[in-house]
Amino acid sequence: MPAFDGARFLHDLNDLRRIGAYRTGAHRPTYSPDDMQARHWLMQRMDEIGLEPTMDGIGNVLGRHPGAGPHLLVGSHIETQNHAGWLDGALGVVAGLALARAGLAVDVCAFADEEGHFEGGFLGSRSIIGDLTEAEIDRSRNRTDGTALRDALGAAGLAGKPRLLLEPGRYKGFFEMHIEQGTQLERAGLRAGIVTGIVAIWQYRIVVTGQQDHAGGTTMAERRDAGLSAVRLLAAIDRHFPMICGERSVWTAGKIALDPGAPSIIPGRAEILFQFRDISVEVLERMEDGLRRLVQESNRTERCTAELSVISRSRPALADAAMMEALETAANALAPGGFQRMPSGAGHDAQYIARVMPMAMLFTPSIAGISHHWAEDTKPEDLELCCHILTEAARRFLAG
Repeated sequence: MPAFDGARFLHDLNDLRRIGAYRTGAHRPTYSPDDMQARHWLMQRMDEIGLEPTMDGIGNVLGRHPGAGPHLLVGSHIETQNHAGWLDGALGVVAGLALARAGLAVDVCAFADEEGHFEGGFLGSRSIIGDLTEAEIDRSRNRTDGTALRDALGAAGLAGKPRLLLEPGRYKGFFEMHIEQGTQLERAGLRAGIVTGIVAIWQYRIVVTGQQDHAGGTTMAERRDAGLSAVRLLAAIDRHFPMICGERSVWTAGKIALDPGAPSIIPGRAEILFQFRDISVEVLERMEDGLRRLVQESNRTERCTAELSVISRSRPALADAAMMEALETAANALAPGGFQRMPSGAGHDAQYIARVMPMAMLFTPSIAGISHHWAEDTKPEDLELCCHILTEAARRFLAG
């Protein structure tokens, strides 16, 4: 069986990096000309290796291994955030090519729009497991410019093409390699992270209603300022959550919009998009209960009324024990003392593939923790080491 070829792995990564190059990163929004060029580049690499490539009607690229199983599915995504990094997603797909070159029975997949340029999110991985409806495709729009997903698919040459579904019973499991997108590994001086699971994201909308009025003529005693009430509620959340959260819980007010948003008008309405993340459903439920109580307390003490509604509640995806053990055995052999187990705080295609088969992920360190930015980077020696670990873990897991 061929050995792992680290030099070719790094060559492929840098070759893909040139498509849509932006500073030291890449700009390949989903279904853009550069994104489609990258997908065709990938199909050419698959064909050279002996995989059988196809692109489906949502943009998924799948390279099937022609030989006997058991098979693994290995991959991630190759579109990028706007003006962002060169490794996020691409690393996992090119790692799949490396495993195929090493003679392993793997199918390699690049899922479409993991980065969520279009409404709905995770279009490719959801589609390939049968979780994306035609009605949802009809409704979806580009989050940046409002382009209809149907129009974008047509412009990319994908209109009318059938969408792939994963073949039941074909796969023993799914491996995804990814950059950490955080600082834990680098701060600890470690070179690899074995992912224990992918956190769930629970998202909410908080609408605070007050009274729009003149910023000069309305006394402070008379005001019902929705903006100030929203800020005080968020401050209360930030004070209270550390007492109820888990060790790796995080929370974010990603958007605060004041209406009408003018400098001389007291805002009569504030809308907050709020989320928290954890790998434990028990912790998530405790945080939701805390959030509801804090909104209730705000309504008792404030002059403005706050209303909480649920946008979405995803579920955690836990990594497979046998696949984690295979990664740990390989890491012990190739980087003794240089790795740790850790949860993923970000979402990945693996969380959807985990609904239909066992999955595991391997993290590489991120320099300064930077991601979703063109300065994103990882040391070449760490990239090569982690792909070698993944290769040996896949060998072990397939043989087990």
